[in-house]
Formats: sequence, structure tokens, C-alpha cells
Amino acid sequence: MFIPEHYKNNNIEEIHDFLKNNSFGILINTINGRPWGTHIPLELGKNLKKKDVLVGHIAKANLQSKNLVDGDEVLCIFNGPHSYISSSWYKDEEVPTWNYIAVHVYGTVKIQTSEELLTSLHTLVDKYEQQSEHPISLNDMSKKTMRQVTGIIGFEIEINDIQAVNKLSQGREHDHPKIIDELEKQTPTEKAVATEMKKRLD
Repeated sequence: MFIPEHYKNNNIEEIHDFLKNNSFGILINTINGRPWGTHIPLELGKNLKKKDVLVGHIAKANLQSKNLVDGDEVLCIFNGPHSYISSSWYKDEEVPTWNYIAVHVYGTVKIQTSEELLTSLHTLVDKYEQQSEHPISLNDMSKKTMRQVTGIIGFEIEINDIQAVNKLSQGREHDHPKIIDELEKQTPTEKAVATEMKKRLD
């Protein structure tokens, strides 16, 4: 993606944290010459070669599943907080803009075996059930319920390239206090942008 130099994020540790905390992404490949996207959880992990991978699964009924082939390159997009920035918050006249954080990941597909898929499903459910008052486990599910797993395919995406952007009013540092103050008056989405801006003030 297009990223002006002053908006680039090259801190891989920070990017990995972002991917772990914003793991609901968009998987994009090409089907018959057209881009195709599916919104799914894509979890950051390591493969047997200790390479960084994204792990996910999609329904076999999804046309995209029939076009995921070992060795193909795909694009995964992850969005963080974003907000409209009014130029009325600036000291000097300027056009409005948009602040946002996003990451694009390019990688190579490897289709999982049924055993690998089941392992990744356990990992996914266990991760998010930690937040539940009464967590469930796939180990407790009946064979009838678990037969639904036959309707999906799992995959790993070995990461080849990461492009990360933090567009947070760089170059307008003198306006940051006012921008942050205005964002904090709004919804949780805008407040999240303010929080990201304050982190960089520190």
C-alpha cells in the first residue's frame, strides 16, 4: 500500500502486538481475475520452521476456499482505530484528514491437514474463551457438533512482507493536544485514536 515515509511503522514488535490485538482481518486472493475477500480471524503464530505465520480457516462453501492453493500468495488486511480529523482543531488553516492504523500482510499459503486444522481450532477457541464467564472447550463438544469441522478448510500463511502505517497527525505535533482533546469527547472509536496519539507523545 502507499505509505508516506513519515507514516511508516517499521517496529516489528509493535506490529506483531497489533496483529495479535486486531486479528479479525480480511483475506484477499484472486478468483477468475477479480479480487475476493473474506472477513475472518487470522491468528499470528509460528510454523514448524519457526517462521511467522497467520493461521485461519474458511468454509468449503466459500468460493475462495477452492482457489487457495499451496504456494499461492495472498494479502491479509488488518484495521485498527481510525477517525475523521477536523481541521477546525488546527491552529492554522488546512484541509481535514483521517487518522488510522492499518497493516497489510503478504504471505504464501499452505493448506492444513485435518489434524493441524483441529489443533488450530482448539488454540483459537481457548484464546477467546478466556474472556467468557463460563468458558467452553472443543473437548467437551459432541461428535455430532464437531462434524461441522468437515465443512471448513484450514491454512497457514507464511509471512513474506509486512507493510504497516500509523497515520496519527505527524507533522502537526503543535496541534496534538487540541486534536486529542476533541477526539476524547467522542465515541470509543475516536477515543482509541486519541489513546494511540498519546502513546507517541510519551
